[in-house]
Amino acid sequence: MKFNSYLFGAAGLILLPGCGGIQSGKDLPDIVFILADDLGYGDLSCLNPGSKIQTPNIDRIARSGIVFTDAHSSSAVSTPTRYGLLTGRYNWRSELKSGVLDGYSRALISPGRTTLPMMLKEQGYMTACMGKWHLGWDWYDIDKGNDKVDFSKSISNGPVSRGFDYFFGFSGSLDMPPYVYVENDWPTSLPDRITSGNNITHGNAGYDGSFWREGPTGSDFDHVNCTPELFKRAGSFIEEQKGSARPFFLYLALPSPHTPILPTDQFKGKSGLNQYADFILMIDSEVGVLLDKIEESSKKNNTIVVFASDNGVSPWADLETLESNGHKSSFIYRGYKADLYEGGHRIPCLMQWPAAVKKPHRIEQTICLNDFMATFAAITDYQLRDNEAEDSYNLLPAILNPGYKKIIREATIHHSINGSFAIRKGDWKLLLSPGSGGWSYPRPGKEAEGLPSVQLYNLREDPSEITNLQAEYPEIVFELRELLRKYINDGRSTPGAHQNNDGELPAGVQL
Repeated sequence: MKFNSYLFGAAGLILLPGCGGIQSGKDLPDIVFILADDLGYGDLSCLNPGSKIQTPNIDRIARSGIVFTDAHSSSAVSTPTRYGLLTGRYNWRSELKSGVLDGYSRALISPGRTTLPMMLKEQGYMTACMGKWHLGWDWYDIDKGNDKVDFSKSISNGPVSRGFDYFFGFSGSLDMPPYVYVENDWPTSLPDRITSGNNITHGNAGYDGSFWREGPTGSDFDHVNCTPELFKRAGSFIEEQKGSARPFFLYLALPSPHTPILPTDQFKGKSGLNQYADFILMIDSEVGVLLDKIEESSKKNNTIVVFASDNGVSPWADLETLESNGHKSSFIYRGYKADLYEGGHRIPCLMQWPAAVKKPHRIEQTICLNDFMATFAAITDYQLRDNEAEDSYNLLPAILNPGYKKIIREATIHHSINGSFAIRKGDWKLLLSPGSGGWSYPRPGKEAEGLPSVQLYNLREDPSEITNLQAEYPEIVFELRELLRKYINDGRSTPGAHQNNDGELPAGVQL
């Protein structure tokens, strides 16, 4: 499995315009960013003292580095969170105002927007992405309809055109057709069958999380082995970079533990809980192997590893079975994936960097996945322009200084699957919705009559969002609502020149 040969050839290095950082690249850290899919805050044993799922390998990152205890995805669902991570910009500033893309969707990130891998390439990095893209690209002949796609031809406007030197993965979630691997811009095989996953009822949840939607499947595509294959390729990539003077950025976008929930035979039944818990044990084991690969490298001390999730746990995890066995995937937080409540977007987020983080510590102030773009910019000495990373804050001061008290992020905007907004500042969180805005009770359109149109919670005193204080503190409701409007109208939440948002927010959205 050769990665360098695609871009670098026999010489091993191509100098790119504006890559003055290559000469000093030996001092820049390698970066491995692992993004799990639908993993709950309470699913890691380092975050949940009562967890019935033990994750000793992922916990290694916490023991040697940093635990972000108040970390959030920019959305409660997949596509928009990935947009925020790779652009440093809130997802709702894009053309996508609610929901997610599917496996046939067009590219969401506009060609003129600077992405995280583009930024790092300018600083001399080799950039690679493996796994779930879910940000759209253009299949050949997609204009003629999904059933007319020519899988023998290259795609366009995919990860390689958005800053990655190398890509291996697939277009949507692992339960969204088409099930075809793409390497760089080329499908690796032609579909030779139509497949769908199981849909057998079981347990309290009444469904089987191993399902996937029916669709064309490449001859080399195996749903069960997808996650192990991605870890294997990530490990090979890290091994091939040994001895390279050029630093690398590896974005490993896992399709798991999202549906289809498919632990391999080695892990089936291992948790004693359910398939979802088994799947997490498998992921934890694979992370351990990858960390060992990093430990074997010459730059192990100067390698940043981030492990995070793209949103909260999904109900497809069979939450009733887990909770009946004493495991709470959302920990103490209300709700789950898709929601404005904390369980929708408060995520596990861990980081290690032995060369810089000598003392393991916890960062308790609010952060967002968007912030890693400004943070990596600071680490690599990249000067962000006004039209780049408009909603990304530099976390480096808190990373390097245990006990750092100055608030880095003034406020954070949350977004649900139906396009509803919430805003958090300090202890206070305002939801511009009478209910969850997502999948938990009260669901959009099914809220009980007489519920207030907004919700206000003090998360320090009420982290489970039980008591709505909107009637007691109208001045805080007003302050937070005005700050939300300002962030939206300014086209940014960080200091800088006014920027334009893409498209218009739907008329029914509360502001």
